[in-house]
Amino acid sequence: MFRAVLRNNRHMSIVKINVLTVPEEQRETLEQRFAARAGAVEGSDGFEWFELLRPVEGIDTYLVYTRWRSEEDFQRWMEGRAQAAHGGEGAQGDRPKPAATGATLWSFEVVQQTGPQQA
Repeated sequence: MFRAVLRNNRHMSIVKINVLTVPEEQRETLEQRFAARAGAVEGSDGFEWFELLRPVEGIDTYLVYTRWRSEEDFQRWMEGRAQAAHGGEGAQGDRPKPAATGATLWSFEVVQQTGPQQA
């Protein structure tokens, strides 16, 4: 299914990595919240992949990895379904306290990709 791909340096996928600082006592809460909204992104136009990465080396940083067909697809999701999934609807008092104490969004273009060879 996966193979090395280079699409003539145009229209390659983009990757967004949300870097979340999550105190030890909030890890379970964060993971439960992501589990509760499973499926919120999968049907979005241009969505390709999601992973929630838990730290294992004594750090307090989670990585939320998403891959999109284009920047435009990601922006459309952020302006619509993402706001609803992240509590953008309703009054501030209705939302639970954030599990993360800090967040940074990294953006990358996929230049080359590969995967396991098919048998």
